[in-house]
Amino acid sequence: MKKIAILGVGNILQYDDGIAIYATSYLEKNYTFFPELEVINGGVEGINLLNLFMQYEHIIILDAIEIDDAVGSIYHIPSPELAGHGLNSGGAHEIGVLQCFDILELMGKEIPKSSVLGIVPDIIDVKIGLSDAMSEKFNTYISTLLKILEKEKIHIKKNSSIITLSQIIEEFKNPKR
Repeated sequence: MKKIAILGVGNILQYDDGIAIYATSYLEKNYTFFPELEVINGGVEGINLLNLFMQYEHIIILDAIEIDDAVGSIYHIPSPELAGHGLNSGGAHEIGVLQCFDILELMGKEIPKSSVLGIVPDIIDVKIGLSDAMSEKFNTYISTLLKILEKEKIHIKKNSSIITLSQIIEEFKNPKR
């Protein structure tokens, strides 16, 4: 079984809901982790991520979460507490992730240690990119994750050349074919 994974879920076609997808791409392009960990773009796969939950001891899920709080507020919620935070009100990807835990339990499989690092979105709309408010909070979101990884004894090395959030969003808007 692999040690740790960072799983970004969200929909880049719904503006701020895509923040976790941009975050996973940003992490992959700008950091090296020791021991090595997997950074996975789970998109809107939801229940299709079941096998992933059987492969890792620890999964940190990145997502935009609908909580009645200020835009850009960041929450680190252990998975056993997810049901109490209204995360099911979001997209199918959130429901699917929670269903993965239920299915693992029904199968008698061990549920990995997991948590959600969520950020309260500003605008959910049909658009690629991030609102100004979310763009401003992006670095705080990334640094919060890096602190969590450091507590897990993951060593982090920032790469010498950095790909910016704007460049990453442009890559999603204009993918190379």
